[in-house]
Amino acid sequence: MIEPSPSLARTAGLSGWISDLRTALAFLTRLPLAQSGEPLPDDLARAMRCFPLAGAVVGLAGGLVFLVASFALTPLVAGLLAVGAMAFLTGGLHEDGLADTADGIGGGRDREDALRIMRDSRIGSYGTLALILSVSMRAGAIAGLADAAFGGIIAAAAVSRGLLPAAIALSTPARPDGLGAAAGRPRETDVLTALAIAAVLATLSVGFGATMAVFVLAAGGAATIAWIAKRRIGGYTGDILGAAQQAAEIAALFAVLAVL
Repeated sequence: MIEPSPSLARTAGLSGWISDLRTALAFLTRLPLAQSGEPLPDDLARAMRCFPLAGAVVGLAGGLVFLVASFALTPLVAGLLAVGAMAFLTGGLHEDGLADTADGIGGGRDREDALRIMRDSRIGSYGTLALILSVSMRAGAIAGLADAAFGGIIAAAAVSRGLLPAAIALSTPARPDGLGAAAGRPRETDVLTALAIAAVLATLSVGFGATMAVFVLAAGGAATIAWIAKRRIGGYTGDILGAAQQAAEIAALFAVLAVL
Protein backbone atom coordinates (compact mmCIF):
# COMPACT_ATOMS: atom_id res chain seq x y z
CA MET A 1 0.00 0.00 0.00
CA ILE A 2 1.36 3.41 -0.97
CA GLU A 3 1.11 5.95 1.83
CA PRO A 4 1.42 9.43 0.33
CA SER A 5 2.60 12.51 2.15
CA PRO A 6 -0.12 13.97 4.41
CA SER A 7 -1.06 16.98 2.27
CA LEU A 8 -0.88 16.59 -1.48
CA ALA A 9 -3.44 19.15 -2.60
CA ARG A 10 -2.23 20.86 -5.77
CA THR A 11 -3.22 23.71 -8.01
CA ALA A 12 -5.46 22.35 -10.72
CA GLY A 13 -4.93 22.60 -14.45
CA LEU A 14 -1.98 23.85 -16.41
CA SER A 15 -0.70 26.05 -13.61
CA GLY A 16 -0.37 22.98 -11.39
CA TRP A 17 1.64 21.15 -14.02
CA ILE A 18 3.91 24.17 -14.53
CA SER A 19 4.47 24.47 -10.79
CA ASP A 20 5.25 20.77 -10.45
CA LEU A 21 7.63 20.86 -13.42
CA ARG A 22 9.49 23.83 -11.93
CA THR A 23 9.84 21.96 -8.64
CA ALA A 24 11.06 18.81 -10.40
CA LEU A 25 13.59 20.77 -12.46
CA ALA A 26 14.78 22.71 -9.42
CA PHE A 27 15.33 19.45 -7.55
CA LEU A 28 16.87 17.35 -10.32
CA THR A 29 18.91 20.00 -12.17
CA ARG A 30 20.96 23.14 -11.65
CA LEU A 31 18.77 25.27 -13.89
CA PRO A 32 18.43 28.78 -12.39
CA LEU A 33 14.76 28.59 -11.46
CA ALA A 34 13.45 30.98 -8.84
CA GLN A 35 12.66 29.03 -5.68
CA SER A 36 11.82 30.23 -2.18
CA GLY A 37 14.21 27.84 -0.47
CA GLU A 38 14.25 24.06 -0.66
CA PRO A 39 11.00 22.38 -1.80
CA LEU A 40 8.91 20.98 1.04
CA PRO A 41 8.28 17.22 1.13
CA ASP A 42 4.69 17.68 -0.02
CA ASP A 43 5.80 19.95 -2.88
CA LEU A 44 8.35 17.43 -4.07
CA ALA A 45 6.03 14.45 -3.66
CA ARG A 46 3.45 16.22 -5.82
CA ALA A 47 6.09 17.12 -8.40
CA MET A 48 7.30 13.55 -8.88
CA ARG A 49 4.82 13.07 -11.71
CA CYS A 50 7.04 15.50 -13.65
CA PHE A 51 10.31 13.64 -13.01
CA PRO A 52 10.34 12.08 -16.52
CA LEU A 53 9.77 15.52 -18.06
CA ALA A 54 12.75 16.87 -16.12
CA GLY A 55 14.70 13.83 -17.28
CA ALA A 56 13.77 14.57 -20.88
CA VAL A 57 15.17 18.08 -20.47
CA VAL A 58 18.45 16.62 -19.22
CA GLY A 59 18.45 14.07 -22.03
CA LEU A 60 17.73 16.76 -24.62
CA ALA A 61 20.80 18.68 -23.47
CA GLY A 62 22.93 15.55 -23.69
CA GLY A 63 21.51 14.64 -27.07
CA LEU A 64 22.20 18.08 -28.52
CA VAL A 65 25.77 18.02 -27.24
CA PHE A 66 26.26 14.62 -28.86
CA LEU A 67 24.87 15.82 -32.20
CA VAL A 68 27.07 18.92 -32.29
CA ALA A 69 30.19 17.11 -31.11
CA SER A 70 29.68 14.32 -33.65
CA PHE A 71 30.39 16.70 -36.51
CA ALA A 72 34.05 17.02 -35.49
CA LEU A 73 34.81 14.26 -32.99
CA THR A 74 34.66 10.49 -32.77
CA PRO A 75 31.42 8.90 -31.46
CA LEU A 76 33.09 7.87 -28.21
CA VAL A 77 34.38 11.36 -27.45
CA ALA A 78 30.99 12.81 -28.38
CA GLY A 79 29.37 10.28 -26.04
CA LEU A 80 31.68 11.28 -23.20
CA LEU A 81 30.82 14.93 -23.77
CA ALA A 82 27.11 14.10 -23.74
CA VAL A 83 27.44 12.27 -20.42
CA GLY A 84 29.50 15.15 -19.05
CA ALA A 85 26.90 17.70 -20.15
CA MET A 86 24.11 15.79 -18.40
CA ALA A 87 26.17 15.43 -15.23
CA PHE A 88 26.92 19.16 -15.30
CA LEU A 89 23.25 20.03 -15.77
CA THR A 90 22.26 17.89 -12.77
CA GLY A 91 25.21 18.92 -10.64
CA GLY A 92 26.30 15.28 -10.56
CA LEU A 93 23.31 14.55 -8.33
CA HIS A 94 22.85 10.95 -9.39
CA GLU A 95 26.56 10.27 -9.87
CA ASP A 96 27.19 11.41 -6.31
CA GLY A 97 24.50 9.01 -5.10
CA LEU A 98 26.03 6.17 -7.08
CA ALA A 99 29.50 6.80 -5.64
CA ASP A 100 28.23 7.03 -2.04
CA THR A 101 26.11 3.91 -2.48
CA ALA A 102 29.03 1.92 -3.88
CA ASP A 103 31.27 3.02 -1.02
CA GLY A 104 28.65 2.30 1.65
CA ILE A 105 27.32 -0.99 0.32
CA GLY A 106 30.74 -2.19 -0.79
CA GLY A 107 32.74 -1.09 2.24
CA GLY A 108 30.27 -1.12 5.11
CA ARG A 109 30.60 -3.96 7.61
CA ASP A 110 26.95 -3.73 8.66
CA ARG A 111 23.90 -1.51 8.22
CA GLU A 112 25.07 1.26 10.53
CA ASP A 113 28.56 1.30 9.05
CA ALA A 114 27.18 1.42 5.52
CA LEU A 115 24.92 4.37 6.37
CA ARG A 116 27.82 6.15 8.06
CA ILE A 117 30.03 5.73 5.00
CA MET A 118 27.25 6.92 2.70
CA ARG A 119 26.99 10.16 4.71
CA ASP A 120 30.72 10.80 4.24
CA SER A 121 31.31 13.31 1.45
CA ARG A 122 34.67 11.75 0.58
CA ILE A 123 34.81 9.22 -2.25
CA GLY A 124 36.49 5.85 -1.83
CA SER A 125 37.76 3.15 -4.16
CA TYR A 126 34.34 1.52 -4.65
CA GLY A 127 32.78 4.87 -5.50
CA THR A 128 35.57 5.77 -7.91
CA LEU A 129 35.26 2.46 -9.73
CA ALA A 130 31.46 2.80 -9.89
CA LEU A 131 31.74 6.25 -11.48
CA ILE A 132 34.32 5.08 -14.00
CA LEU A 133 32.12 2.17 -14.99
CA SER A 134 28.98 4.31 -15.18
CA VAL A 135 30.53 6.99 -17.37
CA SER A 136 32.28 4.42 -19.56
CA MET A 137 29.21 2.26 -20.10
CA ARG A 138 26.94 5.21 -20.87
CA ALA A 139 29.40 6.88 -23.21
CA GLY A 140 30.16 3.58 -24.94
CA ALA A 141 26.48 2.77 -25.41
CA ILE A 142 25.75 6.25 -26.76
CA ALA A 143 28.67 5.97 -29.18
CA GLY A 144 27.33 2.64 -30.43
CA LEU A 145 23.84 4.06 -31.04
CA ALA A 146 25.08 6.28 -33.89
CA ASP A 147 22.02 7.84 -35.58
CA ALA A 148 19.72 6.63 -32.78
CA ALA A 149 21.81 8.31 -30.07
CA PHE A 150 19.74 11.49 -29.80
CA GLY A 151 16.48 9.65 -29.15
CA GLY A 152 18.16 6.99 -27.05
CA ILE A 153 19.67 9.54 -24.69
CA ILE A 154 16.31 11.26 -24.17
CA ALA A 155 14.46 7.98 -23.65
CA ALA A 156 17.00 6.69 -21.12
CA ALA A 157 17.07 9.97 -19.20
CA ALA A 158 13.28 10.20 -19.04
CA VAL A 159 12.56 6.57 -18.14
CA SER A 160 15.32 6.30 -15.52
CA ARG A 161 13.88 9.30 -13.67
CA GLY A 162 10.29 8.29 -14.30
CA LEU A 163 10.94 5.09 -12.35
CA LEU A 164 12.09 6.92 -9.21
CA PRO A 165 8.59 7.70 -7.86
CA ALA A 166 7.74 4.00 -8.08
CA ALA A 167 10.98 3.10 -6.29
CA ILE A 168 10.07 5.49 -3.49
CA ALA A 169 6.46 4.35 -3.25
CA LEU A 170 7.30 0.65 -3.17
CA SER A 171 9.99 0.87 -0.49
CA THR A 172 10.66 2.62 2.81
CA PRO A 173 13.33 5.12 3.89
CA ALA A 174 16.34 3.50 5.50
CA ARG A 175 16.55 6.34 8.02
CA PRO A 176 14.13 9.04 9.20
CA ASP A 177 16.29 11.95 8.05
CA GLY A 178 18.23 12.69 4.88
CA LEU A 179 17.22 13.45 1.32
CA GLY A 180 15.40 10.19 0.73
CA ALA A 181 13.00 10.65 3.66
CA ALA A 182 12.68 14.40 3.01
CA ALA A 183 11.44 13.78 -0.53
CA GLY A 184 8.09 12.56 0.79
CA ARG A 185 5.94 9.84 -0.75
CA PRO A 186 3.96 10.30 -3.96
CA ARG A 187 0.36 9.32 -4.54
CA GLU A 188 -0.27 6.16 -6.52
CA THR A 189 -1.83 8.26 -9.28
CA ASP A 190 1.34 10.35 -9.54
CA VAL A 191 3.48 7.22 -9.71
CA LEU A 192 1.37 5.91 -12.58
CA THR A 193 1.35 9.32 -14.27
CA ALA A 194 5.15 9.47 -14.13
CA LEU A 195 5.40 6.02 -15.69
CA ALA A 196 2.89 6.94 -18.40
CA ILE A 197 4.73 10.16 -19.26
CA ALA A 198 8.03 8.28 -19.39
CA ALA A 199 6.48 5.72 -21.74
CA VAL A 200 5.15 8.41 -24.07
CA LEU A 201 8.47 10.26 -24.15
CA ALA A 202 10.38 7.04 -24.81
CA THR A 203 7.97 5.99 -27.57
CA LEU A 204 8.34 9.37 -29.27
CA SER A 205 12.12 9.09 -28.96
CA VAL A 206 12.88 5.48 -29.92
CA GLY A 207 9.61 3.85 -30.97
CA PHE A 208 7.19 1.50 -29.25
CA GLY A 209 9.18 -1.71 -29.61
CA ALA A 210 12.35 -0.23 -28.17
CA THR A 211 10.36 1.43 -25.38
CA MET A 212 9.19 -1.95 -24.08
CA ALA A 213 12.79 -3.16 -23.91
CA VAL A 214 13.88 0.10 -22.29
CA PHE A 215 11.27 -0.22 -19.54
CA VAL A 216 12.00 -3.87 -18.83
CA LEU A 217 15.76 -3.43 -18.54
CA ALA A 218 15.63 -0.05 -16.81
CA ALA A 219 13.14 -1.33 -14.24
CA GLY A 220 15.38 -4.34 -13.71
CA GLY A 221 18.39 -2.11 -13.10
CA ALA A 222 16.56 0.09 -10.61
CA ALA A 223 14.96 -2.91 -8.89
CA THR A 224 18.34 -4.57 -8.45
CA ILE A 225 19.70 -1.54 -6.63
CA ALA A 226 16.54 -1.32 -4.50
CA TRP A 227 16.75 -5.02 -3.62
CA ILE A 228 20.40 -4.76 -2.58
CA ALA A 229 19.65 -1.66 -0.51
CA LYS A 230 16.71 -3.34 1.19
CA ARG A 231 18.86 -6.28 2.21
CA ARG A 232 21.86 -4.24 3.31
CA ILE A 233 20.38 -1.11 4.92
CA GLY A 234 16.64 -1.75 5.13
CA GLY A 235 15.40 0.62 2.44
CA TYR A 236 16.31 3.61 0.31
CA THR A 237 18.17 6.85 0.86
CA GLY A 238 18.79 9.75 -1.50
CA ASP A 239 22.05 8.07 -2.48
CA ILE A 240 20.26 4.81 -3.24
CA LEU A 241 17.82 6.65 -5.50
CA GLY A 242 20.76 8.22 -7.34
CA ALA A 243 22.34 4.82 -7.83
CA ALA A 244 19.01 3.39 -9.01
CA GLN A 245 18.73 6.16 -11.61
CA GLN A 246 22.22 5.47 -12.88
CA ALA A 247 21.60 1.72 -13.11
CA ALA A 248 18.30 2.33 -14.90
CA GLU A 249 19.85 4.77 -17.36
CA ILE A 250 22.69 2.41 -18.23
CA ALA A 251 20.25 -0.48 -18.70
CA ALA A 252 17.96 1.71 -20.84
CA LEU A 253 20.82 2.73 -23.13
CA PHE A 254 21.86 -0.92 -23.49
CA ALA A 255 18.26 -1.81 -24.35
CA VAL A 256 18.13 0.78 -27.14
CA LEU A 257 21.53 -0.40 -28.37
CA ALA A 258 20.34 -4.02 -28.49
CA VAL A 259 17.01 -3.30 -30.19
CA LEU A 260 18.01 -0.56 -32.62
